[in-house]
Amino acid sequence: MKTIITIIRAAIGWHFLYEGLIKLFVDKWSAEAYLTNTHGFLSGFYHWLAASPVRLEVVDFLNVWGLTLIGLALFLGVCARWASVAGTLLLALYYFAYPPFGISLLGGDGTVYIINQLFIEAVILIFLFCYKGKGYGLDDLVRLRRRRDGARSVSADVNTPVSTGDNTRREVLKDLAALPVLGLFGWGAYRSGKIYGVDTLSGATIQINRVALSELKGELPKGKLGNHELSRLIMGGNLIGGWAHARDLIYAGALFKAYNTEKKIFETLILCEQAGINCINIGFPTIQTMVKYKKLTGSKIKVITQVGITEKSEDIYENVTTAIDNGMDMIQLQGNWCDWLVRDNRLEVIDGLMNRIRSNGIVAGMGAHTIDSFVICEENGIIPDYYMKTMHHDNYWSAHPRENRKPFEVDGAHSNDHNMFHDNCFCPFPDRTVEFVNRAKVPVMGFKVLAAGAIHPKDGFKWAFENGADFICVGMFDFQVVDDVNICMDVLQNLQNRKRGWYA
Repeated sequence: MKTIITIIRAAIGWHFLYEGLIKLFVDKWSAEAYLTNTHGFLSGFYHWLAASPVRLEVVDFLNVWGLTLIGLALFLGVCARWASVAGTLLLALYYFAYPPFGISLLGGDGTVYIINQLFIEAVILIFLFCYKGKGYGLDDLVRLRRRRDGARSVSADVNTPVSTGDNTRREVLKDLAALPVLGLFGWGAYRSGKIYGVDTLSGATIQINRVALSELKGELPKGKLGNHELSRLIMGGNLIGGWAHARDLIYAGALFKAYNTEKKIFETLILCEQAGINCINIGFPTIQTMVKYKKLTGSKIKVITQVGITEKSEDIYENVTTAIDNGMDMIQLQGNWCDWLVRDNRLEVIDGLMNRIRSNGIVAGMGAHTIDSFVICEENGIIPDYYMKTMHHDNYWSAHPRENRKPFEVDGAHSNDHNMFHDNCFCPFPDRTVEFVNRAKVPVMGFKVLAAGAIHPKDGFKWAFENGADFICVGMFDFQVVDDVNICMDVLQNLQNRKRGWYA
């Protein structure tokens, strides 16, 4: 039994030690991002720790050396009981930073609920503290030496043989033969670090080029859309829904879905709200995900859902009814559907959808990729509560050649000719778009402002706002959120060439 206890204690000790040493050797490692992005019921405490440079410096020091010394003590069996107590307390702090229960269901490795790796290791350390049989370690050698010296002292007085405990000592030494493994592990980790750099598989050392919440430059400006006050920067839903516009990279959609698990989606939405983004524009299939998110977290985020029509259903308002029943805040005719319906001269369907949405007291939006859709609807007296239009310039190397662009071909559904359609240009007529937007008398939300990642946010945000957008809708991964918010604020504060007034 003692041998098993020794192995378990040493294994946990190595985990602590490795995490501590990795932090120690990472250049300018800090727990700031970890602390500022916490979202559990104790998040206020962790945010408080990160808010002060002095407190943060103390936290970083205790993290690095706490993990290292606790790990070393557990691995070698030195003051192992008290190291177990300290390790349990440290694990508890990690556990409650991202608790796998309550509003989050986000913590731990993989999909877990309450019981995760941190919980299990803490339980084992509590057992090690309470277990009277102990294991084998350096403490045992010290105790044996003291016991032997004490026995010899007594023996000298009473002239009795001395029992040196040789058998017990041999057992201890036998189990301590695992000590060279520490050197072997350490040498392997050091060699791996020299060859490959930072171990990005260590949960404590993952380094992503992300900006922490503490680096926000201010409060994101807002505008009015109907009776809703929305942040000027709105979260787009394509990345979390897995709809990738990646030129001819056929795996990108699956990659987005693999990254944006439900857990990651919830993390990203929480981060968006903390950064000041209070609205998301989603595709119709994402409705249930948002319903679950709001129910679990109590979030007040505004949700715009896009709708179309179900061709196999006799009820053209089926999507609208579903969106209303699920409590969506605003409803918008999806861009491709608007283009298709205008192209096929089914304007009565668009008019009916706008009226049905409004009749339920909900803001009705109209999306499009081709500006002709809005022009034709306007000529026929169909005006939404707001427009949502692709808004980006075409000054990037992969843009579809201008001479090959045609109205209503942005989706590629009717183009078998490679020269007539590329999945890389979503605002095919930017000059005509700017002209229409600047004379529009209702709010305009620009989307695809980065041409699906082909344009830098500083450039894309500025172009859209200067050319009349009242809001911009941008798809973001979690590690891009704070940086995009800061860029948006900088752009809005330094606009110089906007001619259109603000309609929201």
